[in-house]
Amino acid sequence: MVEKCDVLVAGTGAFAGRVIFDLAAGAEKPLTVAIGGRNPDRMDWLRTAANARAAIFGRQAAFSIAPINWETPESIAETIAATQPRVIVQAATLQPPSVAHAGDSEWSRMVMSGGLSITSVFQALLSARTAQAMRVAGVDAAFINCCYADVANGIIAAKGLPMTCGVGNVAILATMFEGDLGIRQPGHVKVLAHHHNLGTWRGPAAERGGIPPRTWINGKEIDDVYARFAHLRLTRESAIDISGCTAVPVIVALIGHQDRLCHVPGPDGLPGGYPVNIEGGVLSLDLPESVTRDEAIAWNRQFEDENGLVVEDDGQVVCNGRLRAQLAAHSPELAKGFHVDDLETAYVDLLELRRKLGG
Repeated sequence: MVEKCDVLVAGTGAFAGRVIFDLAAGAEKPLTVAIGGRNPDRMDWLRTAANARAAIFGRQAAFSIAPINWETPESIAETIAATQPRVIVQAATLQPPSVAHAGDSEWSRMVMSGGLSITSVFQALLSARTAQAMRVAGVDAAFINCCYADVANGIIAAKGLPMTCGVGNVAILATMFEGDLGIRQPGHVKVLAHHHNLGTWRGPAAERGGIPPRTWINGKEIDDVYARFAHLRLTRESAIDISGCTAVPVIVALIGHQDRLCHVPGPDGLPGGYPVNIEGGVLSLDLPESVTRDEAIAWNRQFEDENGLVVEDDGQVVCNGRLRAQLAAHSPELAKGFHVDDLETAYVDLLELRRKLGG
């Protein structure tokens, strides 16, 4: 029997598993979590291991399972209606981020060259269905999309669907800086960063370049980010050991267990990542005094304006720079972009291209 819960984590992959396990170890107040997916063996193990971890750490988090049929918003809505979550964390994706590092197919090499934004349709589809399912189920929950939120959240929000924020990405850099500086109280470090800013931190300091993340320490913006943190380096793989954990304070704050200053990508569907304040379960931007909301949005959008995917005010999705060139080489029609209302059709067309390229 499917149980009601505080949090529904939709997805059973590596990222979802990290979120679930960190909730088990980090939740300081009673919390019920439903693990949603379509693989019963995986769901059963995640439940067993998460409940064991909660016992190990003496936490009052309790985990159950909630099968999901991903085919339509209506089928997803059955699970949402049964669980009645206060927060939905959607982590299931049709394109694992490892494609950006694999290089083992023409598709993967195109992503490595043109950027992860080419996968935005695959990242957004299940989350858009899930957000629509919330409407079908009549459930008003905070909605977190974990799948390339810097760009995909804009697609979902432009469809007029619920969108609270993502997790990870900007928070990877912000918490990495906080940890290195010995700062343990949130709010002393504030960072503006797009997913595009992460890549250079995966290599040696001597090879880093491009626009650095804008970073403030105790209210003062520093202009030597690369030099100040030259000794820090991200793994070349997905940094879920940090990014998955960043979901915990966001989730418990959205439930209302605590107020929290933190960082999230794609709040309310905005491009890129920002410092935010979650107070009384409500999320708002918490920008440094020296930067306005419009300036922060424009700074984050510049990366997709140059080489990526932008959602215009009318809902048209536009491909730019290397991304457009990569698509045009294989499909001039796909390179023209699409309207957010045609997301399902764009998925079918892009899936056909991916299959042709061995992805």
